[in-house]
Amino acid sequence: MTTTGKRIQANREAFRCLGESTPVLTDVLPAGEAVPGFTPDTILTSGPTMPWSSYVGGQRSAVIGAALFEGLAGDESDADAKLASGKIILRGCQELKCVGSLAGVYSASMPVFVVKNQACGNVGYCNIYEGTNHRRLNYGVYDDGVRERLRYINDIVAPVLGEAVRATGGIPLKPIMTSALHMGDDLHSRNTAASLLFSRELFPALIALSATNRSGVEKLVRAMTEDHYFFLRLSMAAAKSTADSINGIEGSSVVSAMAFNCKGFSIKVAGLGEQWFTGPHATVDAVLFAGHTKDEISWMGGESPITETVGLGGFAQAAAFALQKYQGGSPEGMVSRNLSLYDITVGEHPDFRIPFLKYRGTPTGIDIFKVLDTGILPVMNIGVAGRDGGQIGAGTVQAPIECFQIAAEAYKKRYGGF
Repeated sequence: MTTTGKRIQANREAFRCLGESTPVLTDVLPAGEAVPGFTPDTILTSGPTMPWSSYVGGQRSAVIGAALFEGLAGDESDADAKLASGKIILRGCQELKCVGSLAGVYSASMPVFVVKNQACGNVGYCNIYEGTNHRRLNYGVYDDGVRERLRYINDIVAPVLGEAVRATGGIPLKPIMTSALHMGDDLHSRNTAASLLFSRELFPALIALSATNRSGVEKLVRAMTEDHYFFLRLSMAAAKSTADSINGIEGSSVVSAMAFNCKGFSIKVAGLGEQWFTGPHATVDAVLFAGHTKDEISWMGGESPITETVGLGGFAQAAAFALQKYQGGSPEGMVSRNLSLYDITVGEHPDFRIPFLKYRGTPTGIDIFKVLDTGILPVMNIGVAGRDGGQIGAGTVQAPIECFQIAAEAYKKRYGGF
């Protein structure tokens, strides 16, 4: 069989794994308890791991904030010195099978969703949404309000949520995600339906828990329903457990991860192991909140494009027309972008379907060579951070072509036949 034939066969296998994955939420626990290799002095952040001196702006501020929150340092200068010396261990989230929104910061006490891909056996993790305030740690802000909110999640929200999840015996997430796509979500920038559907799955367990902890249950319900983004972190953990199922498929040219850090945008490829291929920052088209301007836009990381990696988010835009109000664009533009993405993917997802497109499966399995052949770049829906921290808007970004060019050269070097 030719190299091209082997690649096509390997990509079909990767597509099969992506489509057959069955992510199930099994627990909610502190990262230090749930995640293998997560030590008390570890902090995770978005993107490929870099030396501490390479982190700048909001991502650097978020890591320092996590160190202070965890009690690993007495003040910012102390945190800076310990991160530089390695006394505080800084790692990229995906080294430990985790993903994190924007700066993506985790410390050991922060609770995570534990999501097992029952079809393949691998597990993905994501930390819990901080809440509605635009000033959040994952957006590079650490102040009294952020610290209070993080403690509230650690001490009140997560323990009750974990107890409820364990009482259910595990919550299958794929049926929720499939239904949510039919109700106007893209499972990245819009999670309105998914958040409510998830809450419904917990109702029996919460009713039982309310007999002994009514106050805790009420606070959890408020946290899950105060806005529409609670499910995003579940979507990310589900996507991570799904995407990791294709890691190591020999000969596959399908993208297995996409992520930002403050220096640029990176991808992994299923047949090329754990190596990241890094290019410049993505291009962005955003709608900014009142009072903000484009010169404020700042890159501080992001792992949420793991959703696009498995056929959601920007690859399901035509399922979520309501995103126009949040991130701009038009129905026609969203449909056009969505249709173009079929030209760079292996196939149509068997379960994630878009009603407006007559229930076509979402384009799934990004092939680096199709990206290069067509010039069509993956599109992602994102929140936009500001240079002074906090969220200042939302929009779409396109991955840089350089990542795919570098990955393709590495593929050719390894597999030959071109």
